[in-house]
Amino acid sequence: MAKERQLKLQTRFGKRKPGTSPGVLPGQVGAVKSPEPATSVKVTVIDWSADQVEMHGVLDFDAFIASHRPAWSTVRWINVDGLTDPRAIDALAKKYELHPLAVEDLLNTATRPKADAYGGDPDVRSRLFVITRMIELKETRLESEQISIFLGHKTVLTFQESPGDVWDPIRQRINSKGSRLRQGDASFLVYTLMDAIVDHIFPVLEAYGDRLEDLETRVVAGRDRRVLLDIHALKRELLLLRRALWPMRDVVHQLQGERHECLSENTRTYMTDLYDHVVQAMDILETYREVVAGLSETHLSAVNNRLNEVMKVLTIISVVFIPMNFMAGVFGMNFEVFPWKWPHAFPAFVIACLTLSGSMLFWFRRRGWL
Repeated sequence: MAKERQLKLQTRFGKRKPGTSPGVLPGQVGAVKSPEPATSVKVTVIDWSADQVEMHGVLDFDAFIASHRPAWSTVRWINVDGLTDPRAIDALAKKYELHPLAVEDLLNTATRPKADAYGGDPDVRSRLFVITRMIELKETRLESEQISIFLGHKTVLTFQESPGDVWDPIRQRINSKGSRLRQGDASFLVYTLMDAIVDHIFPVLEAYGDRLEDLETRVVAGRDRRVLLDIHALKRELLLLRRALWPMRDVVHQLQGERHECLSENTRTYMTDLYDHVVQAMDILETYREVVAGLSETHLSAVNNRLNEVMKVLTIISVVFIPMNFMAGVFGMNFEVFPWKWPHAFPAFVIACLTLSGSMLFWFRRRGWL
């Protein structure tokens, strides 16, 4: 139980123990325990200028750390797939002088999306650190992955939790000569990466819209007993999506007004359009959450209505048969002199019972109870 409680605290408050110094200094990355064994991670590097581009995967990591960006390159993008190799993260943190607090947030994959600016003094290299979340639907399962982005003057570092992303169209644009991305600076690449992440949320929202339509059909039909479980499952997934999307709006809004030397005025202008996209996605998400809440109430109302209909039918049947039971009980008693001695007594009794029942049903109909 103690280990489970410690694991929950680490998940909630990060992997740093209470009372220790903040941040992760160079050489301490390996000391931060990871739930997965340390393995080599995939590192890809893209260098480009307006006239030239070079894309390759890093095979010799030590040689890459010792090398420098080509003189012709105006922007370098380094992407790291996975956080399970402390040696690689520590080497990149040393080479590019990443701030210890940013490295700590990088390793803590439960960090809330945010944007932090470092620099402004001779001892700290200017960096803009952004944490966002990449949302994907994999086999109808919602997955939220933390993406950490370090922006320098000419270098962008991105760290992903696992391989696979939504940036393949961006890589194709980089290979296209004359594209706006090839003409832009490193901060414009950061905007493009964040824009791709936000745009990928709309297909996810569209998939949830289809699920909502299906749930509405099932709720109206009122014959599916599992529909309430599916409604609650959808509510949990929309809540997870909201927890990832809501702080992203704050991040983009902050970058709109951020006066940082690594963030160009042109990129800040494009951040305004990105903010509009995030707000639009938030509006759709909030609408879906309201629809799901309405579906839950509609389903419960439908269940109560069906229960009321069943109780009404059972009550009517009971009320109709009460006089018949009374008459049958009276005339079924052992009389010494039975009231009806004539041969048509039984048919007359049946006709009287049916007439009484019919009269009651007609009266219920007149009253609007049926």
